[in-house]
Amino acid sequence: MATIAVISDIHGNIPALRAVLNDMDRRGVDRIFCLGDLVGKGPDGDIAVDLIRSRCDRVIKGNWDDFIGNETEDPVLQWHQNKLGAERLRYLSSLACTIEFKMSGKRIRLFHASPRSVYERIQPWDDKGKQLSMFEASDLCETREESDVAGYGDIHNAFIHHLDGKILFNTGSVGNPLELCETSYCIMEGELGSEDRAPLNIQFIRVPYDIEQAVQDALQSGMPSPEGYIIELRTGRYQGRKS
Repeated sequence: MATIAVISDIHGNIPALRAVLNDMDRRGVDRIFCLGDLVGKGPDGDIAVDLIRSRCDRVIKGNWDDFIGNETEDPVLQWHQNKLGAERLRYLSSLACTIEFKMSGKRIRLFHASPRSVYERIQPWDDKGKQLSMFEASDLCETREESDVAGYGDIHNAFIHHLDGKILFNTGSVGNPLELCETSYCIMEGELGSEDRAPLNIQFIRVPYDIEQAVQDALQSGMPSPEGYIIELRTGRYQGRKS
């Protein structure tokens, strides 16, 4: 059986990312898929991009990865753009929007926010119709078939729902969790590429990390207005702005 680690929403938090990667190494996962938002909020998007590129088998685009390269007069976004540099910004803009594969006889589709947009926000408390729409395909998808299992990031809240025989799950966030103040990711285990029904497991992992080191990284970086980000790290309570 293959094991695929699914991570999302790194947001330039390197102590959190390293803690997760170290945990994966201990577990011996076969592949790592990243569902976007490598950058923004935290101070070290450049290091995050480089680590994700070197360690992940597949990487797709998040909302921050999409708009970070746009022309802007926002000093916070300009600071992140300067830190990233032109080549990393080109890399982020080139990323696809979905990862699709078969595992244990089920069609799996992974994306950042929804199969339609990196900006469409679906919460675990939204109505059943909205949640079922996450299994639909769009022009952004690799195929036009409905998925049996849909996984995403974006909302920084880990959960799993069983809906009409399908599975919807959210990985939570590595670098900016907004519930427990611990990194969150998932491991999918099953027969990769198989059309035949077989056991499929989705496991949620929580990894403690050095939050105060992440706070110091933000303070020492010179990034503008780090206060909201620091409160989120320490409390898990959303302070506004795009996540």
